[in-house]
Amino acid sequence: MGDIRFLEEAKRVLEIEAREILTLRDRLGEEIVKAAKLIYSSPGRVVVMGMGKSGLVGRKISATLSSLGTPSFFLHPAEALHGDLGMVKKEDVALILSNSGETREVLLSLPYFKRIGTKIIAFTGKPSSTLAKESDIVLDTSVNQEACPLGLAPTSSTTVMLALGDALAVILARMRGLSKGDFAMFHPDGSLGRKLLLRIEDVMHTGREIPLVREWTVLKDALFEMTSKGFGTILVERDGHLVGILTDGDLRRLLERYGYSLLDKKVGEVMIRNPKKIVLGKLAAEALALMERHEISVLPVVDGDDNIVGIVHIHDLLKAGIV
Repeated sequence: MGDIRFLEEAKRVLEIEAREILTLRDRLGEEIVKAAKLIYSSPGRVVVMGMGKSGLVGRKISATLSSLGTPSFFLHPAEALHGDLGMVKKEDVALILSNSGETREVLLSLPYFKRIGTKIIAFTGKPSSTLAKESDIVLDTSVNQEACPLGLAPTSSTTVMLALGDALAVILARMRGLSKGDFAMFHPDGSLGRKLLLRIEDVMHTGREIPLVREWTVLKDALFEMTSKGFGTILVERDGHLVGILTDGDLRRLLERYGYSLLDKKVGEVMIRNPKKIVLGKLAAEALALMERHEISVLPVVDGDDNIVGIVHIHDLLKAGIV
């Protein structure tokens, strides 16, 4: 096979699997809503089970459920038969994946679920199988064609199971009214978590790190504060309140205008009044957006009374992963 033939083979696989997902969509009925409602109304967790390739898909479905606000864990059927069934409680819901519906290890677990009263949802390609008959809700994941050229390896069938698991997880997220804030709580170290949880006080510089001068300070004396603090900026205060700002860029422009006589002027005479600022408690992502919108790299942080409490540089935000 040449490269073109291989490319065509790859496209053939995607076309087959896409067609099987669309077929699943067209036959999908109220069973998936019933499954979602059963899980939503249950006080326990979703226990996902499956062997082989179905088990690998089950792990991903379990992770997606948890990620979107539905507590879940994966239980390997073989381990379940050797003591791990003790992890399952009556109030849990079992979500079992088996294309054949006759997987030995899965079927051996069913009596335990029945005995303690755990409800069972099945994803199976054989609606007439033993698993289907023993389940409370059955979702048909049958396919007309595996994408494998031999028609043997689970390909289309596992893709369909995975897509159906995503659909179930999303329905549940809708039922729970999941917000971006909720999602961030489950992913505190992810990019979205940092954007939605990290606040300006978590990244700002405070105390002696703030390059701060009074408005009547002579500029040549204020320059030491600008250079020593490393921000290339001076915040100007009156009685602790922010009244102005002066950056090294402003300083260069003023030098062109006044020459060296600029150094004898008071900071209050040449500062930028009413500078851009951010209030304590705001999200760090809001500070980044403000900086990008106004093309600035340093932002004063004030409290509700306009008292200076900190300063943040765009590098602090980028270092914190707010991108």
